[in-house]
Amino acid sequence: MKSTILKLTTLTILATAIVGVTAISRAADSDTTAPATKAKSSADKFYGPVTALDTNAMTFTVGDQTFSVTSKTELTAAKDGTVITLAAVTVGEPARGTYVKGSDGKLNVDKVRFGKKAGGKTGGKGGGKKKAGAGAAGTAAPATPPANP
Repeated sequence: MKSTILKLTTLTILATAIVGVTAISRAADSDTTAPATKAKSSADKFYGPVTALDTNAMTFTVGDQTFSVTSKTELTAAKDGTVITLAAVTVGEPARGTYVKGSDGKLNVDKVRFGKKAGGKTGGKGGGKKKAGAGAAGTAAPATPPANP
């Protein structure tokens, strides 16, 4: 009896030691530093109609925010995705894009799309009830009605 308990105790200590050494070894192998990722500034989004435009200062206003267009800004037309200039923009048309606040306090635009997409959804009744007979698979009515006794 004593030899059985001694064997079980020795086996338990040995198993614990193996698990502990394995865990320590794997911890030493793993890299504790975060993987190197591309340093990307957190860009904020904007959306709304253009309320003011200044092609000389290379700025446009949406709501109460004035955005600066830089040499790195991508300006596109929403209807066909073509590259445009700020001179092609008109007050009142929708604008959406991303910007980063510069160290000088200016809102520098990264990307902006002006206008509405051609052939887009008109909105409205997108999530209404389904028509009769358009149920999900497996919920169809039985092929023959049950017989009345």
